[in-house]
Amino acid sequence: MADMDVFSAMGIVGFGKAAKKRELDPNRFDKTRREELVPLIPVSGPSKVSIRAPSQSDEDSDDPGPSLPQPGFFKQDVDGMGDEDDDDTGSTDDEPEYDPSAPSLSAPDFPITHEATLKEHTKVISALTVDPSGARVLSGSHDYDCKLWDFGGMTTQTRSFKTWEPAGSYYVNDLKYSNDGQQFLVISGTIQAKLFDREGEENLNDLRATFVKGDMYIRDMKHTAGHVGELSSCMWHPKDKQYFITSSADSTIRQALTPIWDVENKRKQKSVIVVKSKERGARTKVTTCAYSTDGTLIGGACLDGALHMWQASSNFVRPNMTIEGAHTKGTDVGSLVFSVDGRTVLTRGGDDTVKLWDLRAFKRPLASHSGAATLYPGTNAVFSPDEKYILTGTGASAKGAQGKLILLNRESLSVVKEIDMDTTPVKVVWHSKINQIITGLANGTIAVLYSPETSLNGAKLLLSKGAPKRPTIEDLSDALAAPTILTPHALPMFKDGEGLVKGMKRKREKDRMDPRKSRRPELPVTGPGRGGRVGASATQHVVQNLVRDTTRDEDPREALLKYAKMADEDPQWTSAWRQNQPKPVFANVSEDEEEEEEG
Repeated sequence: MADMDVFSAMGIVGFGKAAKKRELDPNRFDKTRREELVPLIPVSGPSKVSIRAPSQSDEDSDDPGPSLPQPGFFKQDVDGMGDEDDDDTGSTDDEPEYDPSAPSLSAPDFPITHEATLKEHTKVISALTVDPSGARVLSGSHDYDCKLWDFGGMTTQTRSFKTWEPAGSYYVNDLKYSNDGQQFLVISGTIQAKLFDREGEENLNDLRATFVKGDMYIRDMKHTAGHVGELSSCMWHPKDKQYFITSSADSTIRQALTPIWDVENKRKQKSVIVVKSKERGARTKVTTCAYSTDGTLIGGACLDGALHMWQASSNFVRPNMTIEGAHTKGTDVGSLVFSVDGRTVLTRGGDDTVKLWDLRAFKRPLASHSGAATLYPGTNAVFSPDEKYILTGTGASAKGAQGKLILLNRESLSVVKEIDMDTTPVKVVWHSKINQIITGLANGTIAVLYSPETSLNGAKLLLSKGAPKRPTIEDLSDALAAPTILTPHALPMFKDGEGLVKGMKRKREKDRMDPRKSRRPELPVTGPGRGGRVGASATQHVVQNLVRDTTRDEDPREALLKYAKMADEDPQWTSAWRQNQPKPVFANVSEDEEEEEEG
């Protein structure tokens, strides 16, 4: 303020021409408003409401009454004024009557009034995460693709800025951002976890961030350096960004003294948790794993229905807490989430149940909600930012029917709110900083639910940029494009064609001859060899040698007698008997004797 006073005293009112501020439409969020809103409560009869006469108990009571009804839930007169003198004469100016069925001001305000959709995937969204700042969304699908979405860089067209296949033709099972948001993990259907930076690049510190695979021929999983089964989930350590854990179908959770893998040394794992099942074979698939908020506990849910907890400082020989039959055997537990206080665990099972567990009494669930249809094994559940509610999705009852997002009360797991979606919700994320609900649907759509009043940034940025600028003639003219300098009298070494058209034509012809730029397919091999290649494959080489072999047309007796003279002169195997080898003496038989023997 002192600087502004000095500028005013000097007569300085501004620096240059003030930039014209763009005014945004105050009703811009109405375009994305959801249709399912709480309607006004209808009042039967004429547009009158009666006054409830105050009772004596109401006047004498010092206790505070119920909260005032929310404005707009009751129909009032146009002028909003009441007239007590006209009660008997049928006046229309009366106060509204309190309706106990109407929502009160104390009802929770969920960010579900508006919706934005991100549609680029073609199959079910199997993995979904948001960076800690709430600026970017990372999604993975059964179409093998990962996509990065930036709320700040997107327009109303909602296009992702990067798409790639992290593991070829393998499903993406899980995605997790690190605590600082500078890198993220990709867990696919392979046996190797991959690490990417914030921009989706795989090179980190000049290292290929694909972690080592294990030896499938080693029976004891503690003695192999990596996973040998399909990966299912992952999680970063909440305190140390250098470590994370992964779970797999090989019945292990690979982790470290505090976490699991060392990011700086991708061939070094800190320790291994081998999960032993009660079933025959002693192995079971670990469907999900998680750290507690302070990093002291590691939890894992298995395909045999068991739920295990290990102390991070233990030797992991056996779990510290175990519940057999926490969920139905043979169903995938989609998520395992610890509360902020570290005392409660939330699990979403494939047996259509949501359960809350207290670690202080880890024998039976605190509460259980059944009937949440699960159509996909990775369906998860999350806490709300204040942890008073639980959010999860339920599958559609029939093909083409709508799915639902359900909000459950944490105390009793009773349904508080149901939100209809276009199809089955699979993955849900409720981000605490932007207060928005991001859910991945079975048709490949990502729905972002928000409220213009309670949400911050995120999907609101898509409608806060105004309409896109229309291109003008000046934008399309060559004046703003990179100029092309034509030098027809330049030296031959610097001469690039006689004019732009001819130069571009020559460049195209040159690129056409380049097999890499023209993407020419590999030509077949003709003759004994061509272009530095001999044969197209090992099979062709064998076939060519078989054709050239002519031993089948040669007399075997003649082939052996060729080496008779060589064997006499230089015997390789009978040289030890050459000194005392007896010479054969054959009897002389006359022709008459031969005829007699034959006769």
